[in-house]
Amino acid sequence: MGKRHLEDAIKQIDHPIEVTYRCYELDPTAGRDIKENIYEALAKKYVMSIEQAKANTERMVQMAKAAGLDYHMDTLILTNTFDAHRVTMFAKKHGLMKEMTERILHAYFTESKHIGDHKTLTDLAVEVGLDRAAVENMLASDEMANEVRADEQAAQQYRITGVPFFLINKKYALSGAQPTEAFVQAMRKVIQEDEIVVLNNDDGIVCDENGCEIPKK
Repeated sequence: MGKRHLEDAIKQIDHPIEVTYRCYELDPTAGRDIKENIYEALAKKYVMSIEQAKANTERMVQMAKAAGLDYHMDTLILTNTFDAHRVTMFAKKHGLMKEMTERILHAYFTESKHIGDHKTLTDLAVEVGLDRAAVENMLASDEMANEVRADEQAAQQYRITGVPFFLINKKYALSGAQPTEAFVQAMRKVIQEDEIVVLNNDDGIVCDENGCEIPKK
């Protein structure tokens, strides 16, 4: 949801903006095959009833719908996401990280696919243009694991404790699924601060490779 709001904000900004996705696991200790559904997991984590968990989740579903997203939380499959992150980092090597990230998120929240399953991840990677055999070999090894952990260590240094989290020019941070206008304001502020402001007038000597020119009075 926060990703979609960011994308909508970028469309409103007349300035080149590069987005880099980073890896972050909400629960690195999670197993690959989890029997709990999302409501049971939330109720356990936040010490609330199943009904409260469903009500909180429904609010998120409605917010997602307003952003043009279709979340199917009733059938969402919880899993460990480390291998999904490895696939996105592998896709990054081939210039397809944006496409891979979008595909995995859609598979998880809308299609209720098991994004911890290697075959599922391989099929998704092939859909965005990656070679099947190369992805299978990568997942069968520990390739890209160090890259994922490096991102997670960087997140610790920035004291990031949840997602989504957006860091702009390593200076300004926005946490949570902020509204589109919040991203627009933040990016405009950064762009304005990065602009060069000329403080002097035209009375100074100007020098280049051809020599120096003394201003005419």
